[in-house]
Amino acid sequence: MPRIYYLFLGLLSTLVSTISCQNDTYQFNQGFIFGTEYHIQYKFDHDIQAEIQSALDEVNHSLSTYDSTSVVSLINKNISVELDTHFVVVFKRSQEISAETKGMFDISVGPLVNAWGFGFKGKQFPDSVQILNLLPRIGYQKIKIVDGKIIKDRPDIEIDPSSAAEGYGVDVVANLLEKKGIENYLVEIGGEIRSKGINSKGKKWTVGIDKPIEGEYNATGEIQEIVSIDSGAISTSGNYRKFYYRDGKKYAHVINPHTGYPSEHQILSVTVYADDCMSADAYSTVFMVMGLESTQMFLKSHPELSAYIISSKDTNSYSIWMSDSFKELVSKP
Repeated sequence: MPRIYYLFLGLLSTLVSTISCQNDTYQFNQGFIFGTEYHIQYKFDHDIQAEIQSALDEVNHSLSTYDSTSVVSLINKNISVELDTHFVVVFKRSQEISAETKGMFDISVGPLVNAWGFGFKGKQFPDSVQILNLLPRIGYQKIKIVDGKIIKDRPDIEIDPSSAAEGYGVDVVANLLEKKGIENYLVEIGGEIRSKGINSKGKKWTVGIDKPIEGEYNATGEIQEIVSIDSGAISTSGNYRKFYYRDGKKYAHVINPHTGYPSEHQILSVTVYADDCMSADAYSTVFMVMGLESTQMFLKSHPELSAYIISSKDTNSYSIWMSDSFKELVSKP
């Protein structure tokens, strides 16, 4: 997933205020998890990073396909394993979103992601025959939880929760903070954000959406839009960080589970605002697959979601569309 530009890179940039020396009640933690960095600010009388790191390590050991001993990795190897709360929560929510989007979001898409060279198995490039052979392994309806166990229609079906897991990790930290009575915080992991209350300067948290400049890093640090939030979560997905060109054609990491091929819409990035970060994370991915018109229609029946979409017009320009509810978040100069 993309990382935040606040310190280094990513699709989202958090323009968080520097912690004042006079206000030592705001704690700042940073660390490494899910193959990316996290940055957390919260108003509390002492530092609780050890608890935060422990909670994130639990999530990682449940949902990471890069951890060969994680719950999801053992499931993919057809090894019997007890399902923990983290896996069950993410699996059930993912299945709900899959049903709502008619399979445009699908946590069984991992074999296709790997085949196109965007997964944990390294760069590859499939031909049409390979794609056809992989498609029978794809389908969220082919996986169920029965009596506390995962049941798959085929043993070679694999689960890849990465499109929701990072956002879920943000929610886990946010919920931990709220259980401790913390009412002012911002949690960011790899560009996925959830916040509540105010920052150390007494203002809403401000978040920047990067300009869609191709490359692994936004070297210029250019910001497309700034939004202000005092509650809720924001996530961005885009096709200008993880991609490659082959024979003059661009292939991005967002895969359409129905076709088996990378999405070819003109959308460059989608930023989604939701109550929880797992939902924002998942929907930002699925809207990249759905395309602009289908996303606009979907949002009409889902007022709990807001979206900001950047689409390419030609090689040198792009257009912006945002839902009415997202306009309320945009910071005025």
